[in-house]
Amino acid sequence: MSRSTAPDVGIITTGHDVADARLHKITAALQHRDLSVELWGLGDADGGPEGAVVHAGPRGNLVQRLARTAVLPWRTKAKVVMTVDPDMIPFTRLVTALRRRKFVVDVHEDYERLLADRAWAQGPAGLPARLIVRAGSKLAAGADLTVVADSHLAPHQAKHRIVVQNLPNRGFLAPSPPTGAPRAVYVGDLRRSRGLFDMVETVAAAPDWSLDLVGPVAPSDRDELEARIAQPDLTGRVRLHGRQPPADAWQLTKGAWASLAMLQPTPAFVEAMPSKIYEYLASGLPVLSTRLPRQTKVIEESGGGVLVDSVAEASETLRRWSADPGELEKLRDHALQWAADHLPTNTPYDDLADAILKLLKDPASLKGRA
Repeated sequence: MSRSTAPDVGIITTGHDVADARLHKITAALQHRDLSVELWGLGDADGGPEGAVVHAGPRGNLVQRLARTAVLPWRTKAKVVMTVDPDMIPFTRLVTALRRRKFVVDVHEDYERLLADRAWAQGPAGLPARLIVRAGSKLAAGADLTVVADSHLAPHQAKHRIVVQNLPNRGFLAPSPPTGAPRAVYVGDLRRSRGLFDMVETVAAAPDWSLDLVGPVAPSDRDELEARIAQPDLTGRVRLHGRQPPADAWQLTKGAWASLAMLQPTPAFVEAMPSKIYEYLASGLPVLSTRLPRQTKVIEESGGGVLVDSVAEASETLRRWSADPGELEKLRDHALQWAADHLPTNTPYDDLADAILKLLKDPASLKGRA
C-alpha cells in the first residue's frame, strides 16, 4: 500500500497491543478479502499482523492514553475506521461522522463486568471508567456496524449488529503430538483472577511437570509471580514467555502434553467462553479446567479434558496423567475429533470481513442486519 493510497480499514486502539490475537484474526480475514489494513496500537510494530501497515508505541500513562484517544481517529486515513476500545467510541464516532467515514465498533468483552474484576475501578476512583463504558455501549449501537464477540454482550439492539465469536484461526495453531517430559501450557493474559497462581501451584505439586506461560503478566502480579517461581520447588519448571503474536504463541505449545484454563468465577468470567478452550481442543491439547459454566459444557461435550474444583485436584490429575499417558491419548483424540466436527473452517471473522467489504462497496447493503 503506497502512502498516497488510503487503506480500506484502519483499526485504532489505545489499550491493545498490536500482537493481540483478535486483532491478528480480524486482519487476516480482511486481507483474505484483499482489503488493505492499517493498525494503530501498542507494543512493538514487529508483533503486528503480517501485511498490515502497523504503527505501535508504548502504553504510557492515563493522560497519554486520553491524548491518543483524541488523536488516533484523525491519524488514520482509512475508508472504514474500527475501534476495539470503549473509551475510543465517543470521539471516533464524532470524527468519522465529520469526515464521512464508516465506523465499526468491536465489543469483544463485557466491559462493565470486567471493571468489577479490577481493584482500581472500584469506588469513586473508578466512576469515570464505568461512565465511559456505559456511554460507549450506547454509542456503539449507532455505529455503521456493531460487532460483539458473544450474543450476551451489549448492545443487544444496534443499527447493524453481528456476532463474531472468538473461534480459532487454524492457520495460527501448531497441533503436534506430545514429546519429551510432561509439560503443560497456558496461552493468554496472566493475572490472579485468570488462575495464574493456581496454575503455578498446580505444577508445584506435580513435580514431574513443567509449565510454559505464554502471555503478558499483570503488573500487579509480576513481583509475586517471579518470587514464587524462583523458589526451590519450582526453579526452572515455570517459564515466562511474555506476549507473543498468535502464530509464535502457538508454536511454543508444540510437543506439550496438556493445557490449563483455571479461570476464577469472577463476574467477567462466569458467562464468558475463553477462546483458548477452542484453540486447545483444535491443537489436540487435553484441557485441565475449572468448572465455569460454558467451559464445563464444551469440555464435557467434547470429552477433551478434565474439570477440577481445586488446585489439589488439578495437581493430582497431572500426576495421574504422567503416570498413565494412555488417558491423555484418549483425551487428545476426543479433542481433535470434536474440533473437526464443531469448529467451522469458515470463521466468524470471515463473516465480519464480508460485512465490511459490503460496507465499502455498498453501504446500503447492510440494511436490516441484526
